[in-house]
Amino acid sequence: MATGRALLTETEREYLRGEHGDQRMYEAKSRIKRRIEEELSADVELLEREQPELLAALEEVVCDER
Repeated sequence: MATGRALLTETEREYLRGEHGDQRMYEAKSRIKRRIEEELSADVELLEREQPELLAALEEVVCDER
């Protein structure tokens, strides 16, 4: 079974670990921040309205497993 990404791509994970220099890390952080602020926010709103049980599963992972 193929797996996709959740929030980060494997390459972005490498960038955040500093494996490709500071400029790549900065670019990745910018893309990820936009994704969180725009796309993830819209997804959360949709889940809240249409699929609250999936939102609860997301909240459990994000809030409880830190």
